Amino acid sequence: MTSRVVFISVLLLLWCHCRHVLGSGDSGTGIVPSPDRSAEGSDLLSMGTMVDTHSVMLRQGNTDECDIVMNLSAADRCAFVKATPDCSMEDSFINYLKMAFCLLPPNLTPLTITLCIIWLLILFIVLGLTASKFFCPNLSAISSSLRLTHNVAGVTFLALGNGAPDVFSATVAFSRPHTAGLAVGALFGAGIFVTTVVAGSVSLVKPFTVASRPFLRDVIFYMAAVFWTFIILYRGTISLGETLGYLGLYVVYVVTVIVSAYIYNHQKHSATRSSIQSSTHAPELQTSESDQAPILSNGSIQEGYDSEYRPLLPYCESTSSILLNSLNPVDSRTWRRKTWRWRTVKIVKMPLELLLLLTVPVVDPDKEDRNWRRPLNCLHLITAPLVCVLTFSSGEYGLYLIEGQFPVWALTLLFGLFLSAIVFLTTSNDQPPAYHLVFSLLGFVVSAMWISAAASEVVSILHMLGVVLSLSNNLLGLTLLAWGNSIGDCFSDITIARQGYPRMALSACFGGIIFNMLIGVGIGCLIQMFNNEPVVTLEPEGLLTWVLAGSLGLSLVFSFILVPLCCFHLGPAYGIFLLLFYAVFLLVALLTEFGFIHI
Repeated sequence: MTSRVVFISVLLLLWCHCRHVLGSGDSGTGIVPSPDRSAEGSDLLSMGTMVDTHSVMLRQGNTDECDIVMNLSAADRCAFVKATPDCSMEDSFINYLKMAFCLLPPNLTPLTITLCIIWLLILFIVLGLTASKFFCPNLSAISSSLRLTHNVAGVTFLALGNGAPDVFSATVAFSRPHTAGLAVGALFGAGIFVTTVVAGSVSLVKPFTVASRPFLRDVIFYMAAVFWTFIILYRGTISLGETLGYLGLYVVYVVTVIVSAYIYNHQKHSATRSSIQSSTHAPELQTSESDQAPILSNGSIQEGYDSEYRPLLPYCESTSSILLNSLNPVDSRTWRRKTWRWRTVKIVKMPLELLLLLTVPVVDPDKEDRNWRRPLNCLHLITAPLVCVLTFSSGEYGLYLIEGQFPVWALTLLFGLFLSAIVFLTTSNDQPPAYHLVFSLLGFVVSAMWISAAASEVVSILHMLGVVLSLSNNLLGLTLLAWGNSIGDCFSDITIARQGYPRMALSACFGGIIFNMLIGVGIGCLIQMFNNEPVVTLEPEGLLTWVLAGSLGLSLVFSFILVPLCCFHLGPAYGIFLLLFYAVFLLVALLTEFGFIHI
């Protein structure tokens, strides 16, 4: 609850700051032509002001020409945004800078910014909803079908599922030249938030003794990733080999997890085998009998339970009712039990859930029918390819005309109709087909496309807010982007700790952020190298970048030293220390951003 209050409070502060900046921009920072000048003279004056401001910006080393828009008068901002290539926002569906300065008259710009902030909150809901209810279940189904061990699945597929919003946001931000600061701020900000606020809250909710070797392993690997990123930011460039080094370091981390788990299990089995050999034969027979008895009794009980509640007459549900029930995002029994707050949030989420249910198939291996819904799954064969085509690269390829006449989306629609007809005619409502696993792969791809599209819009909105409010990308990344992507993990980890699994919650804290940093930076820089140059330039945005990196490194060093000194027992004192550390860090970051702390 505290994280939500902080998140909403920061949004209100940014909105107030927005009104102040936009209000003062009309009279203080801009050049307003006097009434006795002609229109031509005012245009020449405003263009001269743009050129002068552009020259100052280049002398200061800023390469984003769009940042100077707030130095102009309110009447000139729309024309400047339309004429400046850096303000085009080609990687998103909506040009939010044009929306901010050209949609409504200049005196109503604060209203436009407010609508963009509301849209930002909706996008965060889309990210969390898609990742939790569609992306993660399909990843779980894929890992189960591949028969991966829990350790391998935990550091690969499940880590991707838990950190999907962070990874996609960082990848999108790093792949654009002018928003890399958002990725740095988000990755470092989320790292500090998770390792202090989330870990501290878990320690307060459920004091426990952490597993020593996994904890030290995760902290060491994360410190290595942070130190590597610090060196690259200090140099200002990253090459192809260093980018591949990020991915290689994560491979080493995965191998280390697998090997350590194998050694631990081998030692455990050896100890168990030796204890069995040292025991007498009679207790061994008694143990085996006691182990098998509950299994037989449980099986008979389960069989009796199933036979008791099995319907007397077979019930065959119609195809239309299956489709309607599958598209209903609300369970009536759950609705009656929940509070009015939950119902309000559910009403807000219902249109988004319905859209996702229409486009993303979900395979559940724990169910008897594996969540096979014949009419809905056939509909997915039509809608899912359309979503992939229309969301990839902001719909650029979906709207492409083949030989200037036939659009790609229409061809995709015809192909989907053909596949859907074949599947519908060759399957039944009761039994899933043998190739049902393919739907989990399709659901994985489509949910990833939804998350990528939402993350792209989030990055574009935050870039617009940074330009309008004259805030650095680092600050927006460490606050709005980091909090928006991490609040869901915060509440889920605290809930897991309350249920009696604090070790699992702490492991999720460190395992996820290692994946986010190494994969987010690695894939994002590879995309930028593929599109532009073999060497990516990462320019630190002032002192705040070093405050971020130093604070994250300091928090990890404190954990690396204090936890062993406490005999790996995490209690309320350690949790309070972490929460105070984050409060001090946030205060120093805000003072640095607004110029109270400077070199």
